[in-house]
Amino acid sequence: MSIKSFIPVPRTLMGPGPSDVSPQVLSALSRPTIGHLDPLFVGMMDEVKSLLQYAFQTSNPFTIALSAPGSAGMEACFVNLVTPEDTVVVCVNGVFGMRMTENVKRLGAKLVVVEGEWGRAVDPQALEAALKQNPNANFVAFVHAETSTGALSDAKTLCAIAQQYDCLTIVDAVTSLGGVELRVDEWGIDAIYSGSQKCLSCVPGISPVSFSERATTIVQERTAPVPSWFLDQSLVMDYWSGEGKRSYHHTAPVNSLYALHESLLMLKNEGLENSWARHAKQHKALAAGLADLGINYIVPEDERLPQLNSVYIPDGINDAKVRSYLLEEYNLEIGAGLGKFAGKAWRIGLMGYAARSENVALCLAALKDALSR
Repeated sequence: MSIKSFIPVPRTLMGPGPSDVSPQVLSALSRPTIGHLDPLFVGMMDEVKSLLQYAFQTSNPFTIALSAPGSAGMEACFVNLVTPEDTVVVCVNGVFGMRMTENVKRLGAKLVVVEGEWGRAVDPQALEAALKQNPNANFVAFVHAETSTGALSDAKTLCAIAQQYDCLTIVDAVTSLGGVELRVDEWGIDAIYSGSQKCLSCVPGISPVSFSERATTIVQERTAPVPSWFLDQSLVMDYWSGEGKRSYHHTAPVNSLYALHESLLMLKNEGLENSWARHAKQHKALAAGLADLGINYIVPEDERLPQLNSVYIPDGINDAKVRSYLLEEYNLEIGAGLGKFAGKAWRIGLMGYAARSENVALCLAALKDALSR
């Protein structure tokens, strides 16, 4: 078998991720590779840290880009903070809340699940009821933007409830960072993780993470070793500290961090609130067009995630055939339903660079064509 260089066909990515990557970010990937302890690279790391603090709206000193995807960011938060002696309340309203529960189970901690309806935001009253019933709870964990359903939860309110019961919060912001309002310090979030490939429109494989002072203290003072060596954040604090000589932990993904630096710089130049407004504007345009096609949303309007539009597949329409047609005829990717919505829904992404008028127009025209056939 003759194997040649792999050159993919350009696609318009409007699924649940990865999202379209801007030409500027792709160009940054091709810059010369230098050593991960090179003073030039270390200086760029400091800028990445500062840009991430802006994106998260935090002054947390421990704000880094984990050299692994968002799922590893999730695990890093749990393995560094949670011990078998802890009680963790996890709000589940989709697939990624379920993944949080798996982390708690594997760590041997007591798990309390607040079951929510798929396609709806987390119910703050249900969380408060669970905390009243479990006064020994140490942590509250929830997904801000549930990618499997397109539901956006009220993170500010959920964090305020957790604080009333003296619980630290662990928040999944994989799909929310850069796309909707998120204020880590103001809302009192203790540990948060995201992904590079969603609204940051960067290449996959990096997970922005930020720990509050309370969370950092837990990491520094724990006596039992963290169950994962690679994800033990106490070992990378000196690498990202910016104070004196950097300690060696692993070979950082140098060129991918170039790309993240560029994408974060683009976000800073656009302005965070302008980015939030752009995602909302394109969502409204898409929603209006989908309504004209008779396509209905799963999530109520006031709980919808602008950058991940979860819609019901119209009756009599073949899910796989439509998605294949869009890919083959329009080089357009939209996502299939996940979990309870598998085969029943499409997930249409408007994340980062993909949240543009031309993408909305292409998606609506392509869907209209596919449905007519």
